[in-house]
Amino acid sequence: MACPFFMPVARSEDGSWLHAERLPLGGGWRGQCAAPGHEGETPSHDELREFCNLGYAEGCGRLPRERVWDSVRFAVKRVVNDSENGTGGRILTRYVCERGHRPIESGTLEFNAFEARWIKPHPDSLVQRMAECFLESYMEKRKKQEVTRAAS
Repeated sequence: MACPFFMPVARSEDGSWLHAERLPLGGGWRGQCAAPGHEGETPSHDELREFCNLGYAEGCGRLPRERVWDSVRFAVKRVVNDSENGTGGRILTRYVCERGHRPIESGTLEFNAFEARWIKPHPDSLVQRMAECFLESYMEKRKKQEVTRAAS
């Protein structure tokens, strides 16, 4: 679950997380805060590690008291292969926006892997950017798995 006010910009490959692939966005990310009154501020390394990449950031001084969500989580729901043209098809990504550890909003986003474009994006630019980061991590992980299988 990532903070709903986190705008990820670039992957963080600094080794801060023991199992970075288990993080909500599939890895650690550097970025900026988008909380009201703090737009564009760059969180410290510790804030990125403890709050931005994890959500439920009650200890973060930038987190507004009045907010719709505490965190956003993603999971690949299904990969639909297009057998007609042999492409990678579509990737359906499930998202859940939570408040108080309860779902407030959920749905499915859709990405066309062959055309490298979103068919059904999220209307909130922050949630959409997080979905893009999650999907980027997911596709990198799949490529590594395919290379490993091919080498076996």
